[in-house]
Amino acid sequence: MAILIGVDEAGRGPVIGPMVMCAFAIEAEKEQNLRNLGVKDSKMVPSVKRNKLFDDLSENFQYTVNVVSSKEVDDALNDSELNLNWLEAVTSAKLCNELIDELGTDKVKIILDCPSVNLEAYKEYFLKKLGKDIDVICEHKADVNYPVVSAASIIAKVTRDRAIYHLKKEFSVDFGSGYPSDPKTKAFLEQNFDKYPFFRKTWAAWKNAKKKATQRGLGDY
Repeated sequence: MAILIGVDEAGRGPVIGPMVMCAFAIEAEKEQNLRNLGVKDSKMVPSVKRNKLFDDLSENFQYTVNVVSSKEVDDALNDSELNLNWLEAVTSAKLCNELIDELGTDKVKIILDCPSVNLEAYKEYFLKKLGKDIDVICEHKADVNYPVVSAASIIAKVTRDRAIYHLKKEFSVDFGSGYPSDPKTKAFLEQNFDKYPFFRKTWAAWKNAKKKATQRGLGDY
């Protein structure tokens, strides 16, 4: 029985909150079932439908997920041995290994939505971290082209959205989407950059907010 495992992330770019990664498994001959459900890249699915698909996928298929905190993202970017792409590769390999162990088979093909411009280097690094001789497809836009990766993108996106909801509830704040391009996020960041633990402090947006506040402070003297 051949198994497909699709891997994707959500929340790579935000200055606030976690990045979520998912490895999703399905028997190769049943991949059409995902198309029948209406599974597409999460960015192409409306929120209500996305949440419904999340429930359907969670109930009927196996997957592993990792919520990578803002601090873990910062730690990776502050590590001379890592960067954001390598963090994704390491996390992807860990999730795939966990899923392969759960499935109890190594008759697997893994499909990665590649974040790097260098497909071969990313694939090589991933395989090194995976530590298994397994067929791997590493492509850009795999979340659009392969339903199993689209399913992983939906699980990751909904998990990330729910994590953001809980952060807002826990701290009683509304910081918008968490993306630097969001005006609400930008305003919140500039006013609160030093007040909460969920910022990614390696992001240029956070550093700029800190610099701006420091310059304002110096102007008071």
